[in-house]
Amino acid sequence: MSASASTIFDWSPLALSLELASITTVLLLLAGTPLAWWLVRRKTLARRAVTACVMLPLALPPTVLGFYLLLALGPHGPLGALAERWSGASFAFTFTGLVIASMVYSLPLVVQPLTAGFERLDAHHLETAALLGAGPWDRLVSVVLPLLRADLLTAAVLGFIHTFGEFGVVLMVGGDIPGRTRVLSLAIYDHVQALDYHEANLLSAAAIGMSFTALLLLYLITQRRR
Repeated sequence: MSASASTIFDWSPLALSLELASITTVLLLLAGTPLAWWLVRRKTLARRAVTACVMLPLALPPTVLGFYLLLALGPHGPLGALAERWSGASFAFTFTGLVIASMVYSLPLVVQPLTAGFERLDAHHLETAALLGAGPWDRLVSVVLPLLRADLLTAAVLGFIHTFGEFGVVLMVGGDIPGRTRVLSLAIYDHVQALDYHEANLLSAAAIGMSFTALLLLYLITQRRR
């Protein structure tokens, strides 16, 4: 490939994947932390049912999950119809739809390490904080979360990488719209289909490098904490 051709190589799918993974990870930490806390502290049948629902994306093929999410986010689905009433457009084939679908898809990878961290937590710390007058929210913010920093980091990295490399769910829900929903995995597939192996190799190498770096930092930090 000539120098002039390489200068116009489209890196926007990589940027879009980074944006999608970052937003999804932040939202999943905000939603997954109280959910994991609730799952650990509730020993009921409802808790088992919720746990099964949370972990279901790990058992389903991504295209199956993406198909039902597309139905839910489309103009005739409950979430899509609600969005269409508010904004005039459903969530299907939009970046917002990708965020919602990615949250569902990556939720198990975030909730699992957080649940494990909450289960390892020594109840003595919470009892001591309660005796000192700390309320439930204070105990969660000032006691629990600092003790679970390694688990939060693990959840963030796993959620980020899982979202960053997804193909089936984003294809079903977002389609393959350049500049809007064409994420890294879809762009690589498009390049391979067009026999543009050089371009596919560039994006694939970038994905491998970022994922490897994130995992290496995670292992180094967690090993140091141990």
